Amino acid sequence: MLRKFNIRRLGVLSILLAPSRLRAFARGSELGLVLAAALIGLVAGVVVTGMSLVTQQMHQLIFKIEEGERLSSMSALDQVIVFSAPLAGGILLGVLVLILARWRKRPMVDPIEANALHGGRLSLNDSIIVAVQNVISNGFGASVGLEAGYTQLASGLASKLGLSLQLRRAELRILVGCGAAGAISAAFNAPLTGSFYAFELIIGSYTITSLAPVVVSALISTMVARALVGSDFMIDVGSFGTVVTADYVPALLLGILCAGAGILLMKGVSFVEELARKSSVPSSIRPAMGGAVVGALALVSPQVLSGGHGALHLNLDHTATIASLLGILLLKSIASAVSIGSGFRGGLFFASLFMGALLGKIFAYSAPFIFAHATLTPVIYAVVGMSSLAVAVIGGPLTMTFLALEITGDFPITALVLAAVITASLTVRNTFGYSFATWRFHLRGESIRSAHDVGWIRNLTVDRLMRRDVRTASTHMTIADFRHDFPLGSTQRVVVLDDAGKYAGIVLVPEAHSEIVDESARTQEIGSLMKYQGDFLHPQMNAKQAVGVFDKTESEALAVIDNLIERNVVGLLTESHTLRRYSEELDQRRREISGEL
Repeated sequence: MLRKFNIRRLGVLSILLAPSRLRAFARGSELGLVLAAALIGLVAGVVVTGMSLVTQQMHQLIFKIEEGERLSSMSALDQVIVFSAPLAGGILLGVLVLILARWRKRPMVDPIEANALHGGRLSLNDSIIVAVQNVISNGFGASVGLEAGYTQLASGLASKLGLSLQLRRAELRILVGCGAAGAISAAFNAPLTGSFYAFELIIGSYTITSLAPVVVSALISTMVARALVGSDFMIDVGSFGTVVTADYVPALLLGILCAGAGILLMKGVSFVEELARKSSVPSSIRPAMGGAVVGALALVSPQVLSGGHGALHLNLDHTATIASLLGILLLKSIASAVSIGSGFRGGLFFASLFMGALLGKIFAYSAPFIFAHATLTPVIYAVVGMSSLAVAVIGGPLTMTFLALEITGDFPITALVLAAVITASLTVRNTFGYSFATWRFHLRGESIRSAHDVGWIRNLTVDRLMRRDVRTASTHMTIADFRHDFPLGSTQRVVVLDDAGKYAGIVLVPEAHSEIVDESARTQEIGSLMKYQGDFLHPQMNAKQAVGVFDKTESEALAVIDNLIERNVVGLLTESHTLRRYSEELDQRRREISGEL
């Protein structure tokens, strides 16, 4: 009896020890997905802490700063080191580019693209490479943050775990979101911010099924980071005063200004990238040139170096003139655009927070001449500015609203921030239409606007849907012969080929047998009854594109040809079959999202 009792007590342990049982437990139970998310949260907390400590040690070693000091807040640095460190980092990064170019041909996939197009499949090797490049870039002083590396590596590890557990597509996408949630939560000591970062930017939707695993991952990663480094990741805004009703109008105006600044910043990055591509400078040399530019800008102000954590706190704590704030904002904008555009690896998350805070303080100092009844406390508008500019560049209105809540703990300020970030988000969507990540996808020719799962649409191609047993006839066949070879009921339509065997059109069998075709026309060639001579599909089209062609041509079926030159018929696709399959796949994805599977 004792033996049987112990076996029952060890049932959970047996699940953990047996890989097949563990996979079944994770796939078949919401609790299993939550436990996997908890593990990812633990890993994400360690990843964020480890990368942060490595870069901090690099700053201390390279720039000769003391332990606990932030690079971008330093005023007395060796000028030779300030200029040469980003240059050296660019050279090292260029060497890595040369090494990677020999075996790496396709672009690396980030968590947003992985969830949008690949069902959460993310290469762990690529994620490690991105994290290493991000550490080198930030560690040598390039004007980029570590958030891109945090989320890439944590999401890559989450995807690897999900694939090993053989999770379904929807579950794998959630687990990738858990990795990103854990990374951002640990990076800012803000679990709500990390959770909504995952919902808005990585998963693309909020569902009851995804709530528990994402929140668990965010909470655990935050606790791990706190246990390892304490409050090092917190943004301390100090005392900030009170919010009055009159503050809302200037806050909305600040949101619009931040939207414009964010658009300019994103266009600035793409301008530098386009300039680099059009030049004759090899890609391996570009980071060194970018590093030289960043080093030169750092000679003017070291606040442009690295992500800007120290500089943010420095400007929040001290009063500065509008001219100096404008100068730092301009220098940081140029340094960030040059760093990313020249090939340094990193993101604009923290840079947008820093620049938004600068813009908010500038606005607060200059706006009293317009808004006499507003309080316009500089710190309050720094928080509004950092959230609004971050929304303009990164996206995620609720993400940035919760960040404001978690760094201030003040609900009136949070309401003010919410109004501003919604204004900024609406302005960017209606005038520009992209966040930083989706703008870069657009420049690559992708149509991704968010992390919503559209990969299944791309996989549902005409090649997969079409019939390959196509009945054909020659354009020279007479109507009489056509009626003999294709009697009523034998088929609905026949594809007609020319003398070279290329696609010529489609003949509807009922029309060929119609009484409209009189006896005198029986000797005419069947080509006179052809339809859709210039309308056809390609195998690479997806179902959504095919439906658009059907609507445009008002046809019930179209031939599928291999290419515009050969015009060989490879299949036939009907509108009804396409719509049915598209509807079935769409319903399945909706059930997966709602947790019905």
